[in-house]
Amino acid sequence: MDSLNPNTEVRLKVAQCLRTLTACTHDEDIAAALHTLHSYVDEGPESFTTSVQRAEFRRAHYTRALQCLVSNVQADWLRRLAAAQRIELWDGLFLHGPPEQALLVLMEGIGSLRWAQPSTNLDHLVSITERFLQSGRLADLLWSYCLETAPSDSPQLRETLLGRIVALPDLTANRLHPHNKPLFLPRQYYPLLASEMLTALERTCQALKDGTDCSLTFVAQTLGKVCIQGHSGEYVVLAVLAPRLSACTHSDMVWRRVCWKLLENVPQRWIESVLNGLVQAVSGLSGLSLIVLGYLAADRERRPLLIQVLRSVSQAWANPSAVKHTPLEQQLYVTKALLLSVNLLTDSELQELRSELLQCLLGGMQSHLDSNVVQIRRVGMVVGECLSTRMDISGTKLKFEYEQDEDTRELLSLMTPAVTSDEPVNGDDSLQETREVTPTPQKASSENKTGPRDDELTPYDMSGDQEISQASPPRYLRDCLETLISSEDPARVELSLRVAESLVRKNAFATREISVQLTKVLLHMEDKYSINGFLSLRQATMVALAATDCIPVTQYLTTEFYSLNYSLRQRLDILEVLALAAQELSKPITEKRDPSVGTAANTDLTLYPGDNPVHWRQVVEKRIQSNTKRLRRGATQPLAKATPNRYAPVAGHFFFPLLRNYDRPQLTFDLLGGDHLVLGRLIHTLGLFMHLAVNAPMGRALLDFVWAVRYHADQMVRRGVLFAVCSVFLSMPSQNLLLDFSDQLFETRTWLADVAEGDPDADCRSLAIQSLVLLDKSLKKQLQDPQALSPES
Repeated sequence: MDSLNPNTEVRLKVAQCLRTLTACTHDEDIAAALHTLHSYVDEGPESFTTSVQRAEFRRAHYTRALQCLVSNVQADWLRRLAAAQRIELWDGLFLHGPPEQALLVLMEGIGSLRWAQPSTNLDHLVSITERFLQSGRLADLLWSYCLETAPSDSPQLRETLLGRIVALPDLTANRLHPHNKPLFLPRQYYPLLASEMLTALERTCQALKDGTDCSLTFVAQTLGKVCIQGHSGEYVVLAVLAPRLSACTHSDMVWRRVCWKLLENVPQRWIESVLNGLVQAVSGLSGLSLIVLGYLAADRERRPLLIQVLRSVSQAWANPSAVKHTPLEQQLYVTKALLLSVNLLTDSELQELRSELLQCLLGGMQSHLDSNVVQIRRVGMVVGECLSTRMDISGTKLKFEYEQDEDTRELLSLMTPAVTSDEPVNGDDSLQETREVTPTPQKASSENKTGPRDDELTPYDMSGDQEISQASPPRYLRDCLETLISSEDPARVELSLRVAESLVRKNAFATREISVQLTKVLLHMEDKYSINGFLSLRQATMVALAATDCIPVTQYLTTEFYSLNYSLRQRLDILEVLALAAQELSKPITEKRDPSVGTAANTDLTLYPGDNPVHWRQVVEKRIQSNTKRLRRGATQPLAKATPNRYAPVAGHFFFPLLRNYDRPQLTFDLLGGDHLVLGRLIHTLGLFMHLAVNAPMGRALLDFVWAVRYHADQMVRRGVLFAVCSVFLSMPSQNLLLDFSDQLFETRTWLADVAEGDPDADCRSLAIQSLVLLDKSLKKQLQDPQALSPES
């Protein structure tokens, strides 16, 4: 044995110990083998192994030894060990060796298919994993990578280790189900992981002060992977990391350097999630910006920096490319900084920057108002109002109509001037005097009530009264059409519009005679008389026409969609009518509908009890039945009767005509140019047609159409593309999907993965993930089908 080198000697001893643990049944030999293995991870003064032997064991044999222990967790000799022996020798091997290898073996053992049901063996591995986390082994793992003392590993192994660390709650929940441990739940595990990361960072700072080089690459990768999986705000950054890092960096230069390197080493694809968590951790960017900008504005020597910041922020806000390609959250941050900076300027500084701000106002507002996203348009309106008010351009102030939400109210509050202490506040005294002299309406009314009540009369409730019209609604559809075409009487036009839908559904034969003509009239009709609910009444009638006389009306609408001299609003109306008609046709008819009652009619009539001649015995019997509980076995209701899909036979009339002329620009309509709002709505509508016509042969045509615009700059178009892709994967049979798209599946999957990871729009990322799940599910189902893999198929 003396002639053997240390590496060979360790290899032979470890092999002998593993054979003993696998085959031997004598307790003395088992204990001796465990003692031998434990000596290679024991670095105490009583250890009889050399540092070279211990290093070789950790490098080449530690993982194999742990895997042997896990594979023999059900052995009888383990149960014969005393509790103290098992904790020291068996459990100690997992808690004193290289932590990265121990964690991988433990997670592999817990996730093994052999533990299909809860058992004592599984509980043993779970308890060791708990002790592993509670004893600070995660901090040791991260610290070993900071010192770069961990064994050199491949990128695949490091990615696996990162996945096990970050996804430990998910992995244990999938295996343990209701028997999961509280420590493995996200609300406890991720704060623990954050604390262990802080411990590693503290050791790094101390090592740097002692002159030892460290690397933060692995810690930064762990932080980035945690944040990209959605645990940045509540569990890690906000609760633990951010407050501690903020406190440490105030006065310690080494901590600032460490934090800088930590963020610098976060992979580029994860940095946005990390920064979002950090911004949320400091109570929003507006608060942080207020502090920073207020600091710049507080001193005369620093005010040039405030003006410089304002110039940069205004250029960023007005950049058309930034409006299209940056997330909404980031645009809100820039807008808040812009308004805060403008609010802190003096009148003289504002006059110096007047031309630059005016250029920002004109160009930036145009870019924001051209956006398809409602929130971005509102941001442009708010900034336009605030800047025009602050600059007082020729006494003209912009005013827009928009619905205020939390974001707009916060933006408007940033322009509210704060009341300083040196301003006289004299209004309270006069206001108090006014309150004493002038009685409030409530007080006046109460005083009036104290007087005599003999002359008071109880008012009659007229809230439900309706104005009696002199005109009567038309009874026939053709009369309704004539009124809509030629009548100038607002009352007759309104009555005709209100009964049009019910007349269409009441008499299908009469509808087919004039369906296209009536559709044309409604499509070009304008709300000249300010009819209440005009748009909904007009749309409901057009939907009824398309559902009743499907093919002619659909052919007319799809042809007019690409015709000249139509506004964008009319083209969007066509798409909405087609979508609603397709949805109506795809739904089963559950009950016979009264054709005399339309969807636009809102007359809910309740019969007077005396008008319904029901015998009193029937009334009593009905009440008894409604209050009687019956216990039955099996189904209590009959199964729904299968009905044919009325939309499937005519789906092609909805779908294919809209694909004909999309690439032909016109004088007033350029679908692939500036009219991207209509393009996004068109793609979304086509995806809806595909979804409603399940198993229809339209998937290939739809994917070929959207493939050319999958990288469109407008996020609404990209959302429509991803929705259409989801519809294809959801509606097409898996066999057809594999056959029709075999040449594009790899490229499609790669594109979806890129979108899910790097698209600036959150909805696009979510739709891409759903598409990937649907695609993988279809492929897995098809590949597991033995008939699909047969040579005949």
